[in-house]
Amino acid sequence: MPDSPLYSAAAVAVIALAVAAVVAIGLKVLRSFRELGTDAERATYNTLHAASKAGRHLRTGLNPAGAAKASRQLRTLLGCDALAILDVSGVLAWDGTAEELRPGLLGLAADVLASGRTQVFNAADLRLSSPKSGSVAAAVVAPVRAGSRVVGAVAAFAPQAGAGLVRATAEVADWVAAQVELAELDASRTLLMEAEVRALRAQISPHFIYNSLNAIASFINTDPARARELVVEFADFTRYSFRRHGDFTTLAEELRCIDRYLLLERARFGERVQVSLRIAPEVLSTVIPFLSLQPLVENAVRHGLEAKEGPGHITISANDSGAFAEVTIEDDGVGMDPVQLQSMLAGHTDGEHVGLRNVDARLRQVYGDDHGLVIDTAPGEGTLITMRVPKSQPEHDA
Repeated sequence: MPDSPLYSAAAVAVIALAVAAVVAIGLKVLRSFRELGTDAERATYNTLHAASKAGRHLRTGLNPAGAAKASRQLRTLLGCDALAILDVSGVLAWDGTAEELRPGLLGLAADVLASGRTQVFNAADLRLSSPKSGSVAAAVVAPVRAGSRVVGAVAAFAPQAGAGLVRATAEVADWVAAQVELAELDASRTLLMEAEVRALRAQISPHFIYNSLNAIASFINTDPARARELVVEFADFTRYSFRRHGDFTTLAEELRCIDRYLLLERARFGERVQVSLRIAPEVLSTVIPFLSLQPLVENAVRHGLEAKEGPGHITISANDSGAFAEVTIEDDGVGMDPVQLQSMLAGHTDGEHVGLRNVDARLRQVYGDDHGLVIDTAPGEGTLITMRVPKSQPEHDA
């Protein structure tokens, strides 16, 4: 009965509750916004918030997907009717009105891309015969530079291009350029890490492969079954070491690689190489840089135990240390001169311990300078190497 008094009263009550809820939410938002203080503080917050959101979308450089999302935030910053982001080959994104101007924008911006100077274009330049009052009638196009190169441009469209819009557009273009340079720096760091992994693989090739094949050959006539076993282990080791996918692996996978490596080395050294493992199961899934542990064990064998008379011992430990997994490689070999080692790790001198320097540099690049290798050694006293990595690394895939 839609016209009954009871129904009308219930409807009024529901509407009143809804209005009260909306008002309460609005007051809460308003109070939060007022906590920022003055109008200038709120304007600063809005500007920084928009820049932060746009920056997330430009972290991979100038590309259509990121530019499309960033352009919305940047148009808010400039308060213009439309904003476009270009690279040297075309328009990557357009946000706002007057999209009919998009096809001719690259030609319009050609001088800006060539000269690297901000330019202002009027209605005639935009080929607008009789622009309506309040509609787009001018454009400011500012270059985006990465180093000495002009890699793109930012174009702001408005009814008129005053000095404030010109300066603001140039500043936004410089800010976009900074994001592009950061993206290129990240890409360079990735390439550097890939080059360092290739260097580690190259280091494995001449030393270990030659010796392993010689060891396998020595068993072919005397112990064919052992030779076949070593061939399988050698194949598994090289397959892992030269894999093409991923800069990261798990601690468990790296330990399996080390087990194969030590099996092959024991074929050469026999009982001269003794190994102890102390591994906490809870850290086996920890993500670590690919080929970051095997070079440390190889260093212990080649530079610690090989030069030592009689048997030598290597202890590999992995422990849960709160938010970190702590891995240690300890040998009772000939040790190293700490001063020379420090100079080599800093890149000041060349030395035999290239694997240590490579792993140390990669750890610092990935996790920061506080996470480089900690090496305790002295001539004749053996070597203890400690590596600490975060157990939680959502940004890295194994």
